[in-house]
Amino acid sequence: MKFEELPLANPLQRAVRAVGYETPTPIQERSIPSLLEGKDLLGIAQTGTGKTAAFALPILQRLLDSGKFRSPKTCRALILLPTRELAIQVEDCFKEYAQFTAISTACIFGGVNDNPQKQKLIRGVDVLVATPGRLLDLIGQKAVTLKKLEFFVLDEADRMLDMGFIHDIRKVVALLPQDRQNLFFSATMPEEISKLASTILRPNPVRVEVAPQSTPIERIRQELYRIDKRRKGALLKELLAEHPEMKKVLVFCRTKHGADKIVRVLEKAGVKCAAIHGNKSQNRRQEALGNFKCEQIRVLVATDIAARGIDVDDVSHVFNYDLPNEHETFVHRIGRTARAGKDGVAISFCSPDEESDLRGIEKLTRVKIPEGDQSIYDKLPPPQKETAESMMRNSRGRMSREEAQARAEETRNNRGARGRKDNRNENRENARSANAGNTQNVNAQNSHAMSTARPFGRSQNVNFPAGNTPQPQNGGRHHRRNRPGSRARRRMREAQGLQ
Repeated sequence: MKFEELPLANPLQRAVRAVGYETPTPIQERSIPSLLEGKDLLGIAQTGTGKTAAFALPILQRLLDSGKFRSPKTCRALILLPTRELAIQVEDCFKEYAQFTAISTACIFGGVNDNPQKQKLIRGVDVLVATPGRLLDLIGQKAVTLKKLEFFVLDEADRMLDMGFIHDIRKVVALLPQDRQNLFFSATMPEEISKLASTILRPNPVRVEVAPQSTPIERIRQELYRIDKRRKGALLKELLAEHPEMKKVLVFCRTKHGADKIVRVLEKAGVKCAAIHGNKSQNRRQEALGNFKCEQIRVLVATDIAARGIDVDDVSHVFNYDLPNEHETFVHRIGRTARAGKDGVAISFCSPDEESDLRGIEKLTRVKIPEGDQSIYDKLPPPQKETAESMMRNSRGRMSREEAQARAEETRNNRGARGRKDNRNENRENARSANAGNTQNVNAQNSHAMSTARPFGRSQNVNFPAGNTPQPQNGGRHHRRNRPGSRARRRMREAQGLQ
């Protein structure tokens, strides 16, 4: 089947040709005809299979056929998404498909000023792409209403559940009119997602499943490197240096601080890179993503905020710098490459404490990840000896406090640290005893000086016997009240000058 054979209006056919689409993907071929008939749909598909066009084109066609017009502060179609990046991307797709029509679109999400978003909603929009939090916020401010909604799309439903949006979704669904067409898309279909779908979709929806759940795309070639955490950065640098064909690289890590650390390591090696995570402002995130798409930077380091929905063309390699805690996330990470029928490579680093995650991923995907080039290890610095503290820090909470303390105590005993510490303590006690008399004399002199000083005057003459000027305590560090420039210190200098 070709796109030309689908019953789409001429403006939509022109837009499809403009973006270069010729043959529908399986989910598009099976979804578009049913959606054009007004049926509800439950779609289960891997990331990168063309879900956006599968629901965008039928919605635009039905909006054109209805002949209705938008009302102020309303929307006719609502697409609900979990992240800002995915919302912006979906709105861009709608704009491309509707470029030869008068259909209006808007995108609202949190983390930015809501005034421009409110201005777009004053006259109403045909298609509203939103994240749950900001949508409920603007509904509460009466900037938008869902009373005249005709189409509702919930995309990445399983990701919504993982991010804790289930309560917000239920609030939004409670505000929707009963007479509407529902589209529900998810990459996986656990029991919780099935229950949620049953509350949104009408009875007997069309079910479209284009691939087995949680199965990676077959065109992705995978490699595995077992290495300790401290040398992961060196391994990443070496692989990037040895393989110039890695022109567009996406690196996934587990934490925000870890992403920034990887960027610092790569920048020192002369690799153009940037990080994208939740601590970055929306403008910085969009700038980094735009530079990566335009190939102004070679490496984009991201947390799992970019694991789904970020559609960047020609990503050659995906690195799992840290294996994800949720095994399903691994599938979405590597799905950033090998998109649109192209090939890709996914390289995973596995430290000793991540072996259980690796076994879970291989069990889920039913794929044994092969080892990478072993000769690369000879070019890396030798591994550093792990201490009990570093093992506890790298165990991600799997080691109990008691076990960590016991192992740390054993390590200190083996190194003789306790004996050295006792000797240092004994030396400190001897030093305190030897200086006790001098300290008492200095304290007495300071007490005399402070008692004779006028508490609120700017200056006062204090006569100290020659050679008995108070000295600073605490090993030469001045007390806060006697530091240079303070009132008491000025009095002491004035008294010395009068002698």
